[in-house]
Amino acid sequence: MKPDAVRGHLDGLILAVLERGPRHGYAVIVALQTSSGGALDLPTGTVYPALRRLERSGRLSGSWSTVGGRERRTYTLTRAGRHALALQRAEWGEFRAVVDAVLRPGEAG
Repeated sequence: MKPDAVRGHLDGLILAVLERGPRHGYAVIVALQTSSGGALDLPTGTVYPALRRLERSGRLSGSWSTVGGRERRTYTLTRAGRHALALQRAEWGEFRAVVDAVLRPGEAG
């Protein structure tokens, strides 16, 4: 999948992954890869800034923990994050329907 295809949708994808439960940054990357059947192979330089941005905006809360002697930040979806995810899902449904209507073969326009 082209990296540009994710642009504008990354926040919603991250929020959807965290809706399933708290995860640290690398686990978010792995969950995106797994959920997409490997199509979303996003670099840390894309995901970590998005996690920080979502935390600053109040859509995620983060807390530090030590696991196996390593510090890592675990992110949890907030109420505002759940609301933002619901809005993104609605917007995606509308967008998908419009694009599908235009791209559907055999339709006169």
